Amino acid sequence: MIPVTKTYFPSLDKYQNVLKRIWDSGWLTNRGEIAKKLELDIQQYLKSPSLVLMNNGTIPLQIALKIFGKQGEIITTPFSYVATTSAIVWEGCTPVFVDIDATSLTIDPGLIEAAITPNTTCILATHVFGNICHVEQIKEIAARHNLHVIYDAAHCFGVEYQGKSIFEWGDISTCSFHATKIFHTGEGGALFSKDDHIRLRAFRMHNFGHVTPESFDGAGINGKISELHAAMGEVMLGEMETIIEARQKIVEQYKSQLSFSGFQAISIRQEIKWNAAYFPIWFEDESVFQNVLNQLNQNDIYPRRYFNPSLNLLPYVEGQYCPVSERISKSIICLPLYVGLTEKEVELICSIINQAI
Repeated sequence: MIPVTKTYFPSLDKYQNVLKRIWDSGWLTNRGEIAKKLELDIQQYLKSPSLVLMNNGTIPLQIALKIFGKQGEIITTPFSYVATTSAIVWEGCTPVFVDIDATSLTIDPGLIEAAITPNTTCILATHVFGNICHVEQIKEIAARHNLHVIYDAAHCFGVEYQGKSIFEWGDISTCSFHATKIFHTGEGGALFSKDDHIRLRAFRMHNFGHVTPESFDGAGINGKISELHAAMGEVMLGEMETIIEARQKIVEQYKSQLSFSGFQAISIRQEIKWNAAYFPIWFEDESVFQNVLNQLNQNDIYPRRYFNPSLNLLPYVEGQYCPVSERISKSIICLPLYVGLTEKEVELICSIINQAI
């Protein structure tokens, strides 16, 4: 079987060496040595703003919305993983969906201002598949309307724009370190912010609101990462160049061997250092898409319909009409992409798709 992805397992010996440090310290969670070191190592590796490690990628979104959302309307994208919308609803805010650009798959900045009302508090946009939003335009719109900007950058570990970390943009950026991501801690995530005050608020909120063991700065939750998960991140960080290089080779093979007849791939914006996070393709004809998907499945190959459905169609929201997102979500698949996928397997995938069309 060829799945859409496989979790990357780093050196077991190296992981066990880090685990021994945990056993020696007797410190398993609550901001131990490994978690604090990993925060600094990630910041140095990415040349990014300061961050707060957390126990998954959704908690940073919820904390960001707790800080900025104020139970108002949130301008957001219909084309993202469900966590983007569910976090908005979970925090008592109202998602207002703005359609996407048909080539980049990110939120269309030309449609944002028409969706702003007196109840709008912030913009929550997703950098899709490691492809970044039109950050300059969004920044200008937010400044004109006194709005905060949150970026769901779950797919963006290692992505740079104009030579700088993508986490430089927005009031807050969040990232997922789930087991399926390029960089992972098994389960985990992070909140990034250049504003020390915002980062301090987020830090306290992810630890029950503690200022000291006996004093609090408002309510909080338990968003802390354990030492066991942080240990995985420490080892993963040392293997990132190998991981990204292997994935880039697979992407180049897809680009050279697929026919791109009747379907297209994502258009990565200029001046981006991309991380080869995913390789999505989408079809002009839904029946052709279904035939391709059936042919792949019959050969024990399982790409993912990602993202489907368009989030404005979720049963628990009153979504706006987003024709581009709705059309693409019905006929998009992410092709298998992971370290260990062989050239012959990629050749087989490409051959099946080309022949099915």
